[in-house]
Amino acid sequence: MSRDTLPLVIEPQQLQSCLDDEQVLVIDLCKAGIYHQQHIPGAVHIEYPRLTTNRPPVMGLLPDEQHLGELFASIGLQPHHHVVAYDEEGGGKACRLLWTLDVIGHGGFSLLNGGLQAWAREGHPIDNVPVKIASQSYPVSIHHEAYADRAYILAHLQDPAIQLLDTRSPGEFAGTDVRARRGGHIPGAVNVEWTRAIDQQNNLRLRPQAELSELYRDAGIDADKEVITYCHTHHRSAHTYIVLKWLGYTRIKGYPGSWSDWGNDPDTPIDR
Repeated sequence: MSRDTLPLVIEPQQLQSCLDDEQVLVIDLCKAGIYHQQHIPGAVHIEYPRLTTNRPPVMGLLPDEQHLGELFASIGLQPHHHVVAYDEEGGGKACRLLWTLDVIGHGGFSLLNGGLQAWAREGHPIDNVPVKIASQSYPVSIHHEAYADRAYILAHLQDPAIQLLDTRSPGEFAGTDVRARRGGHIPGAVNVEWTRAIDQQNNLRLRPQAELSELYRDAGIDADKEVITYCHTHHRSAHTYIVLKWLGYTRIKGYPGSWSDWGNDPDTPIDR
C-alpha cells in the first residue's frame, strides 16, 4: 500500500506494511512514560499539551502559526509526509493532532484504528528506543475551513444550514455536571457522547461505518449541513470531527476552547 492510497482510518496490519516508507511519518501522542516503554518502531513523540494553548479558564485553544511551525519542525514533519497518529486512550489526542493538520492544510493523514492498544495486543512490533529526527523548517498557515470560534458560532446560531454537535457526557450537556462558570449547552446543539463511536470490546477501534452513520443520522446530524463539533476543550470533539470526516461528511468545523470558552463567558446564550 502506497502513501497515496492510505485511508483516513488505517488498520495496524496496513500500517506495518508501510513502516519503511520514508514518506510516512508515525506520530505517537501517548503519555511520555508509555512512549519510553513501548511505541511503534520509528514513531516520533509529541507531548499532547504542546498541541494546545491555554488561557485559563479557557483551555484547548489553537496555538498560533509560529508555535505550530516550531512544533512540527521539531519532529521533522515535512509537507510531503503522510502522518499516521495514535495514542493509548481511544484516539482523542491523535485526532486533535489530525484536526490541527487539517486546519493548516496538511494533505495526508490517518488515524491508527485502535491506537497503541490494538497495535500491541495484536502482536505487531514494539520498540522502546526514542526516535529523534533532525529539525526542519515547516511552514504553517492557518485555514478557517475546519475551524470555528465563538464569534462564528454566535453569528450562525439561527442558521438552519449549520448544526452543533456536543460530544460531551449527557450530564455536561444537561448542565448537571458543571465544569465551567456555567453549565448547559449551546442553544440548538444535539448530544452524541464521543465514546459511543468506540468499540470497547475491539481494542478501542471505531465501530463499523454503517453503525456510526446510523448513530449520527438517528441523532439528526445531516451530512448536507455544516456540522460544528465541540466538547469542553476540543479534545473529545476532535475525535468526532475525524469520525465524521471518515463517514463522508464534507462540511465540518471544530471549536477549539469549546465549552471552556463558551461556558465561561457570561454573555453567551445557553440551554439546559
